[in-house]
Amino acid sequence: MSNVQNRGWSVTMAGLGINLALGILYTWSIFKQAIKESVMAGDGMFTWDIASLNDPFAVCCLMFTAAMVVAGRMQDKLTPRLTAMIGGVLTGAGLIVISQSNALWVWILGFGVLTGMGLGFGYASATPPAIKWFPASKTGMIAGIVVAGFGLASVYIAPLSNFLIAHFGLSKAMLIFGVSFLTVVCLLAMFLINPPPGYVPAAPAATNKAAVATVGNDYTPTQMLKTAAFYKLWFMYFIGAGAALIIIGGVAGMAKSSMGSLAWVVVALMAIGNAGGRIAAGIISDRIGRTMTLLIMMSLQAAIIFSLLFIGESEAFLLVTAATLVGFNYGTNLSLFPSVTKDYFGMKNFGINYGLVFSAWGIGGFIFPRVSQMIVAHTGNQHTAYLLCSILLVASAAMSMTTKAPSKVTPEQSVWAQFRGALLSPKFK
Repeated sequence: MSNVQNRGWSVTMAGLGINLALGILYTWSIFKQAIKESVMAGDGMFTWDIASLNDPFAVCCLMFTAAMVVAGRMQDKLTPRLTAMIGGVLTGAGLIVISQSNALWVWILGFGVLTGMGLGFGYASATPPAIKWFPASKTGMIAGIVVAGFGLASVYIAPLSNFLIAHFGLSKAMLIFGVSFLTVVCLLAMFLINPPPGYVPAAPAATNKAAVATVGNDYTPTQMLKTAAFYKLWFMYFIGAGAALIIIGGVAGMAKSSMGSLAWVVVALMAIGNAGGRIAAGIISDRIGRTMTLLIMMSLQAAIIFSLLFIGESEAFLLVTAATLVGFNYGTNLSLFPSVTKDYFGMKNFGINYGLVFSAWGIGGFIFPRVSQMIVAHTGNQHTAYLLCSILLVASAAMSMTTKAPSKVTPEQSVWAQFRGALLSPKFK
């Protein structure tokens, strides 16, 4: 298949562009702040309970991950192009729905369910076709570039959101975003294409041996679920994502007292860190290995979130620095976990396998922000949540040191098969 034109970079850039549109999720803190101000002012526009402010965001994270499993299977079996187009339609439809009502249940349905599902379909379709065009030694880098768009989106969506909300109101801003993203994602989806069957990307002249060794087996989802490695990866992803999403979902409110109308700058800088972490972790993990990179990033995240216990909302510089670093370390998860999923469980069923691993992100995104908002409602601050997250991140860092690729023994010859074989051996007769 050497005569096949390599379309890897055009597919990668299309995936990056799709994620740049879908990254509206990380601008939730700005929407939430506008809703909170309406609730506190008692102007009658939004009448939500303060403890429910994160509910649309939490449901969005949950639906995102549920859709990832379905969408991962669809892009494995059908085409990433169709999967991405469904994502664009659902994302846009959800934003259009919430532009028509301020009721909490409508926002949960629109932003939480429809947009959440749309994000899952779009996100699931962007990375797999891109990494299929490149050799294994570039998996981390390409995955990092594609998913960087999702993290980087807030750099332009945050200031644009503030502008649109100030001039047109929150509802019309959602309508503009809905129509725009539906159009952009569906257009870019046309560029997503898998390599033809039998295509083997040209390997570089020299490969780095430090990266995690690839297993060589293509695991089915059922086989993957029988490995200890899956559950370790799932737990680490659950903690790494959930802990950071507490900060991401509320950073605009944290910065409001010290930065006023410029609070969006913190969101944008966190987005830059988020995108930078995805690319940096991808490149670094290609060189030193996935689990070693996880150990470093989880440890750093624990230290940074713990430091928030000592940073006041009026200390703008420290707050911006911490938020940027939280974004950076969070971003590393979004390139490390798809890369390690491909390394450990193969490329054939990568879409659905990563969808199952990614469920940790969704459940973490559902549980952590909801619990955090309940803590704030009862205590008035996030300190307890920060302390709990730091402890869990340290536990995740420790777990990364025991995580390795499953045995090269085929899954059918796993623990049960070996035990059965031992019972039937001559020594037991």
